[in-house]
Amino acid sequence: MGKSKKKSTGVLLVLFTAAVVVAAVAFFFRSHSSQEVLYDDTPLLISLNDTLDNAMSDLPEFEGIDKKISSWIKFWDIKGVSMAVMHNDSLLFAKGYGWADKEKNVRMQPYHLLRIASVSKLITAVTVMKLCEQGRMSLDTLVFGKNGILCDSLYLDAADRRYYDITVEHLLRHQGGFTLSRGDPMFCTSDIMRWEHLHAPPTTERLVEYILGRRLGYTPGTWQKYSNVGYMFLSLAIEKVTGMPYESFVRDSVLVPAGCYDMHLGRNYYSDKYPMESKYYMHKDAVPVEDFHLDGTMVEKCYGGSDFEKLLGAGGWITSAPELARFVASIDGRDGVPDIISRESVEKMTEYIDKSTFPLGWADIRPNGEWHRSGTLSGTSVLVKYYPDGFCWILITNSSTWKGSMFSKDISRLFNQLSKTVETWPERDLFELQEAENIEA
Repeated sequence: MGKSKKKSTGVLLVLFTAAVVVAAVAFFFRSHSSQEVLYDDTPLLISLNDTLDNAMSDLPEFEGIDKKISSWIKFWDIKGVSMAVMHNDSLLFAKGYGWADKEKNVRMQPYHLLRIASVSKLITAVTVMKLCEQGRMSLDTLVFGKNGILCDSLYLDAADRRYYDITVEHLLRHQGGFTLSRGDPMFCTSDIMRWEHLHAPPTTERLVEYILGRRLGYTPGTWQKYSNVGYMFLSLAIEKVTGMPYESFVRDSVLVPAGCYDMHLGRNYYSDKYPMESKYYMHKDAVPVEDFHLDGTMVEKCYGGSDFEKLLGAGGWITSAPELARFVASIDGRDGVPDIISRESVEKMTEYIDKSTFPLGWADIRPNGEWHRSGTLSGTSVLVKYYPDGFCWILITNSSTWKGSMFSKDISRLFNQLSKTVETWPERDLFELQEAENIEA
């Protein structure tokens, strides 16, 4: 009996040691294979993505969510979905469904990175508010010309003098005067090459020159028209004010203080994706398009249909659903996660003015206190929905649907249906796993 007990204890010890080794190896490869979280002299930080997996949300309380999402992605022919639910700055749920990369037999997990399209604008707007708090710019600062932020020679010869009346707030609220009369310059790379007789895709400087060579569609501040161009210019203004590349400044001054260590500007092609980044898929009726380099190569639209990397802060960020929840928690005015901007900035960003005025960074602020931010790209749909009771639902897909940007309404309906499937939410906070790991480190 004693020998049997000693033998059992020995077996358990071996199994425990093996489990620790496997966990350590898995952590090493997950965190180190996906761009080490080591910035300049900053110590190695444990990303939220390195602490989560699907098993943590495999709870009986969530069986209704599992069934509903499984049928929903089958109906829409979506390859993979990542979802996070937060309440009062506590992460209650984080789970992936379907495939992150079907061809490689990789299931979606909460740590997979995905393009977040125009939700990127929220990150850019928060960065602008941070710079305003530091006194390095203000909402009424001029953007272009000798009296503006972008005052290099490139910006001094615009075709329309009204460019020199555009303020930072105009760009944040999509009131800069930009229209889509000849398409969106951020997605018309091939057309611009043909129109301008270019032999290669335009550099950022050449793209700026092309845009400033066109007249504005309306006088800045007198109307609004959703504009990716405006947020691209805000990204360049951030670079000019800080003297740093846009991504570097946002990472060091906004994302790291928010506890988000695994957000990055994405890349154009599957071959260049981050190791833990999901693959993207077009809907079944989509047809191949010519690569934006105009080299005769036919590609899936999500991989080379346009120059995704030029979007910068207008739509270029990739992240996981849980890290996006962490970012939202840092700008919501609640006490659970320390905010990285002042309460005044939070109130300014979430102020409801009227139904015809865009908020700062968010896409829609409702009179009832709901905040919405959506995004759509070829191969991606995203919705962040923040409710007045402190619940925040986030869903990111790695697949297009035929509904395009209108698909966010279907995701919103899904959130309403899912919320009714959970009778009692568990009292927990998955954010604490990351905090505990970093304290130990």
